[in-house]
Amino acid sequence: MSIKVEKRERTAIMTIDRPQARNAIDQETGEALIEAWIDFRDDEDLWVAVITGAGDKAFCAGADLRGVGKFYAELTPLERRRRSETLPGFGGITRNLEIFKPVIAAINGHCLAGGLELALACDFRIASTNATFGLPEVRWGIVPGGGGTQRLPRTMALGPAMEMLLTGEAIDAETACRYGLVNRVTAREELLDEALKSAAAICKNGPLAVRAAKEAAVRGLDLTLAEGLRLEQFLAEPVRQSEDAREGVRAFAEKRPPQFKAK
Repeated sequence: MSIKVEKRERTAIMTIDRPQARNAIDQETGEALIEAWIDFRDDEDLWVAVITGAGDKAFCAGADLRGVGKFYAELTPLERRRRSETLPGFGGITRNLEIFKPVIAAINGHCLAGGLELALACDFRIASTNATFGLPEVRWGIVPGGGGTQRLPRTMALGPAMEMLLTGEAIDAETACRYGLVNRVTAREELLDEALKSAAAICKNGPLAVRAAKEAAVRGLDLTLAEGLRLEQFLAEPVRQSEDAREGVRAFAEKRPPQFKAK
């Protein structure tokens, strides 16, 4: 299989397993990723996902143009547009598939083109020291089509984002961290453990509250402040009435860790 999924307690570890192709995503891998994301979304026992790439050279180098290019070349422009408007996007989560469980990208090596767009669709990113980031599509006369033009300027400062988009040049991990593209940089051999530490910290919290907080933040990006504040209350009130909220209050009063059940 081109995608490996390992479940560790409440965390799903998804690994793009095509190191011989720098973990580029072909048609089969793309379909496997969509299936893996839907399974994660619908599995009540899983609260957080970590996505990474196999080997030392790449998180994901984007689309495998030999396979994906041929597939899309056989579609009409209208068919391609319909697919982009209805089906999950590149890597399964760049469009048309909403997942409000937290997703962490653990990035080693090259994170380029669609690979960076996949990482940008995650909630935050942790990188190894050998990671590089870029959207080189304009060098080949095409436009980033997996959300890069929209998510990159929303994730980091506009000036550096525009420089990356317009020049197609890549940046290293330390620069990406300075720009806010990644949260922190760690040694390659410690990368997955670092991501799992973050996943474990999230799993200590009330899962319904975490999901509502993510949804409020993501949906609020497209709203005015007043609209966002109304959305926040709309999402927060049902959580306040949940079993988990009552457990949180009891645990606080009894000075013990809460035992959340996502109910």
